[in-house]
Parts: sequence; structure tokens; C-alpha cells
Amino acid sequence: MIGKLTGRLDYRAEDHVLIDVRGVGYIVYCSSRTMMALPGVGEAVSLYTAMLVREDLLQLFGFTTLVEKEWHRLLTSVQGVGAKASMAILGTLGPDAVGRAIALGDWASVKAAKGIGPKTAQRIVLDLKDKAPSVMAMGGTISEAMEGPDLEVVESSEAAPKPKPKKKTSKPNTDAAAQAGALSALSNLGYSPSDAAAAVAKAAGNEAGLGEAGLIRAALKLLAPKG
Repeated sequence: MIGKLTGRLDYRAEDHVLIDVRGVGYIVYCSSRTMMALPGVGEAVSLYTAMLVREDLLQLFGFTTLVEKEWHRLLTSVQGVGAKASMAILGTLGPDAVGRAIALGDWASVKAAKGIGPKTAQRIVLDLKDKAPSVMAMGGTISEAMEGPDLEVVESSEAAPKPKPKKKTSKPNTDAAAQAGALSALSNLGYSPSDAAAAVAKAAGNEAGLGEAGLIRAALKLLAPKG
């Protein structure tokens, strides 16, 4: 199983790229959001990957973060949701917004993705709501794939020289890290994972850019007994 590819971006199409890994080219399909985040042709690129295996088909799908890859895995585990539908959802919402929508039971946001009907959107929210907290908690351990070629997963049998692309520095996903920290704090206070995830998701949606402490305070206000 190919879990990550690092090499040179040789070609860009509307929904996929060709990545040269030491002389071997891999076609990788990506969401529209991921495509916009990729570098130009000839530059270094690194993507986490998932492989679709069928009797008559082998396809690789690429993601810039492990959270995005995990949401793809979970989305495609829902009945009636294939890889194309998952890419549409992730391209429309992005992994963080997918987590918020599912944690809040907001199937209308999921339905906004092309090709996703109301019944499918409702099934996604129902099937994945209990799993949203654990994926949202991954935010604190995300490492951006664009940091540079630190791992060659697949190598060519030919003795081709290893490319030395210019490394890119990346900023940590501070919003995801803050949400992960807030989730952990609320869990330590005794709140259930689903209640904590819903409160953190709502707090993050109400006010962008809140740090961990701000998210905790806002979520506690939402969780406080009414009346």
C-alpha cells in the first residue's frame, strides 16, 4: 500500500497530477481544494495517499494532511459514498469544515457538495458523528505534507539520482491544533466526546481565529446548563 509520495510535480490536470518519484510517474487524483494548494510544475511535492483497488481499476488519491486522508477513509466507509463523492465533499468544505458539519449534525453543509443528495448527506452525518471527535483531535499532530521530501515511499529499480528540490517551510495548522487542545481539555473536565466536539465546532464556527483558551471558554458557555 502506498501511503505517501514525494517527488517532482511533472504534470497538472483538472483533477489529478503526475508525480515523478525517482523516475517512476504516479497519477494522483486530488480534490479541487488540494489542487489549488499544490506547487507549480517542476517543483517538489509531497502528498499522503490512499489507494482505491477494484478488479478493473487502481487509483491513487492525494491529500495534503493526515486529517484530510482520514476523513476520506471515513467518508468512503459510508454506504453510497465513493471516492469521487468524498473528493467533492472535501473539495467543497475542506477537512476542518467537514469535521464541524458532522459534529454539529449539519447535513445541509455536506449536501452543498456536488452530487451529494439530502439522504446521502444525512447518512454521512448519522454514521460518522461519533467518529468526528477523534478525527478533530488529530489536529494537534498534523504535519503538513509540503514540508519537503522527507520520505520516499516507492523507489524505481533504476539507479536514478535522487532529486534535490528546494524545501518549503510550512506553518502548523494552528486552528486545528487549538481545536484538538480544546477537545482534550473538555474531555478531561468530564464532557462526552460528542458533546465536546459539537461545542468546539460551534465555537470555532461562531468566531474564527480563536486560540485554544478562547475555544475552551466559548465551548464551556455553550455547554453550560440553560436557565
